[in-house]
Amino acid sequence: MGPVRSAALSVGLADLTFDNRFTAALPGDPESGNSRRRQIQGACYSRVAPTPVAAPRLVAYSPETAELLGLGSADCLSAAFAEVFSGNRVLAGMDPHASCYGGHQFGNWAGQLGDGRAINLGEVIGTRGEHWMLQLKGAGPTPYSRTADGLAVLRSSVREFLCSEAMHHLGVPTTRALSLVLTGEQVMRDMLYDGNPAPEPGAVVCRVAQSFIRFGHFEILAARREPDLLRQLADFTIRTHFPHLAPGSAPLARDDYLAWFAEVRDATVEMVVEWMRVGFVHGVMNTDNMSILGQTIDYGPYGWLENYDPNWTPNTTDAAGRRYRFSYQPGIAQWNLTRLAEAIYPLVEAAEPLEELLAGFEKRYVESWQSMMARKLGLRSPQPADVVLLNELDEVLQLAETDMTIFFRRLADLSPADPASDPVTVVREAYYLPDQLAGETLERIGNWLEDYVARLRQEGVGNEERRQAMNAVNPKYVLRNYLAQLAIDDAESGDFALVGELLDLFRRPYDEQPARERFAARRPDWARTRVGCSMLSCSS
Repeated sequence: MGPVRSAALSVGLADLTFDNRFTAALPGDPESGNSRRRQIQGACYSRVAPTPVAAPRLVAYSPETAELLGLGSADCLSAAFAEVFSGNRVLAGMDPHASCYGGHQFGNWAGQLGDGRAINLGEVIGTRGEHWMLQLKGAGPTPYSRTADGLAVLRSSVREFLCSEAMHHLGVPTTRALSLVLTGEQVMRDMLYDGNPAPEPGAVVCRVAQSFIRFGHFEILAARREPDLLRQLADFTIRTHFPHLAPGSAPLARDDYLAWFAEVRDATVEMVVEWMRVGFVHGVMNTDNMSILGQTIDYGPYGWLENYDPNWTPNTTDAAGRRYRFSYQPGIAQWNLTRLAEAIYPLVEAAEPLEELLAGFEKRYVESWQSMMARKLGLRSPQPADVVLLNELDEVLQLAETDMTIFFRRLADLSPADPASDPVTVVREAYYLPDQLAGETLERIGNWLEDYVARLRQEGVGNEERRQAMNAVNPKYVLRNYLAQLAIDDAESGDFALVGELLDLFRRPYDEQPARERFAARRPDWARTRVGCSMLSCSS
């Protein structure tokens, strides 16, 4: 029996209006309930109920995400809010369900996956008339949980909550996070999969997005050879989330599906380019973790490049093959899009146009990446010869252990008009091991900086104008792995202040915040090899 639910609803919570288009338009599993794990045929979701928890307690909430839903601080700080967004209370109009999808995991087809520890509460009509799906992560088992318990721990939930909001304010396409709630219960987890499980505090994050439809939703229907349901899902997705592609009521045809796939491709390109801009490594780019809207989804074993290493992956599961390393993210995105193209082939019934769109991925990505890098370097009018500068930069950043975020931020302080200044001195703060700045390494870094300064002189842009432009795309603050771990350490001891401070810090990641300079510092030595700071598992 669940806990007593006695808290009165705040005005904002009582006024939430739900319009559940996904469950209204698409067929569901005829069997409801959480307990029996099963293969779902002929359905896109299963109706389930969140599992009540012992003592829900709010850790933090995002005012900006709350505002999208029409909720204010009084609503979010109410006892009823913690009840609702821990899963203890289902509001009128909600239609809780877990969706069915499959996916390729680490390059291999994994069959049915689905929302194994995520429960969609329903779609809220936001303050501007848009729809927002509310999804609880860690709210208990579903038919898709397989052998797992459907729960989540505070450790991973802090990381997901903070990173969702940090990425939004960095300008990276992402799902959002409304709240982080402790459950008052302990969850057993083997953090490193090494046979040493231990109890950890349980938690629930409320994720928010206009859609959580993934590549895998289409893959499972194609794999099961359910073409009618595949078409129904594709038509729903296009008419609901890409309405400009289907303005009338006529049945959708081949060209409509191709136009849609092109938009998914382009949105995916832009998402990955933004990851590369800020040094984000997703860590687990399986096709079931790819949003059809081109938004970052599923913040599991992600990480931020601190020392620039294109071969770095934060995921312990990926440590041997490094499939999802930083530099491979564009290629993996194209590979995942190929799997989506294969899934929707029955709607197109022609390989050539899909192949052409896939072939266009690389050209579009390279153009977008080069434009992004030009902005990072303060170049308003990129030239073909800049490719040489960019290629050499990639190598120079690997000569010595270089903090990517600090390096690009300090480049804005160079003064092309002052020939007496030493450019290496300006960026020296970015190097973890100053002794590495010697001999041939120092010479090559210095030569690149001199070439870069000469290129800036060609632009003829004033120092202050260029500095402001560069600082608008090169963040001062990113969610460094050790910062997230410090917040986790405090939260696990009952102190949530650092979670709140980091949430506030990342509202303005491009601004100078003098009182918070410590959060912009290089990774400390103690974090170099610590679990949670250097490598993470999928355990949560």
